[in-house]
Amino acid sequence: MFLWRYSLPIIFLSYLISINHIHADGPVGEHVNALQDHLKEYRSEVIWLIDQVTGIVEKYENSGVESAKPELVVDHWEAVKFHSAIESNYMPLYASIWQGLFAVRTAIENEQPVEMIRAELTSLEEVLWQSLGAIKLAAQLQEQGLLEKTQTREGITPSAILIEIKQRLDRALAKYAEKLADDALVIVQETYLTRFEQIERILIEQDAALVEDLEIDFNVNLPNAIQNGVGVDGVRAIILDMQIKLNQARAYLKKA
Repeated sequence: MFLWRYSLPIIFLSYLISINHIHADGPVGEHVNALQDHLKEYRSEVIWLIDQVTGIVEKYENSGVESAKPELVVDHWEAVKFHSAIESNYMPLYASIWQGLFAVRTAIENEQPVEMIRAELTSLEEVLWQSLGAIKLAAQLQEQGLLEKTQTREGITPSAILIEIKQRLDRALAKYAEKLADDALVIVQETYLTRFEQIERILIEQDAALVEDLEIDFNVNLPNAIQNGVGVDGVRAIILDMQIKLNQARAYLKKA
């Protein structure tokens, strides 16, 4: 750890300046070009992600594999903005996070001893915090004009589009909480028209009733709640219910 701490700036400086920013097909939002403004959010996401994976391990310990749902490890990772921040700035650590996530997942799926799984979890936590350190350094370099602007992108695969839809719903909730109801409504409407409709036909083949429920949420339940000035908790409840349905849609796509 001592060696890592003091060699980190030298190692990252040359890499971050020369990195090719396009690596995958998931969404990359404009936040990657304003890292300094999002450091607190990234830190909160790392804490949240560790809590989620820890909860999966604890469920495995207490109730077994089926209750743990280890496949959700990857879903949780793909749901956070920090995912695209580290992907866009330091691929070796991005790859290490994926390896750590799958180490925990496969250990649970193979019903390994809890002590072994907790060791994998500890390794994952370490690489997540190292990655946050890398983003902090990238933020400093970005502020100094030493990093190229990252090309943002929208989700390409249906699964990636679903992740982006979830992120946009979170953004709509944030705008509503800021008492910017009109902005929140625009986000919801644009998300439906430019994102959900892209994958609607694919999802109908898997579960037409689920698609109909989401259409009602996008076009009736959520807009009505926003326009009628329902409390933030009420809007949050609708969005959380939509997130559950979107998770189910992703599960269908993965099976397909």
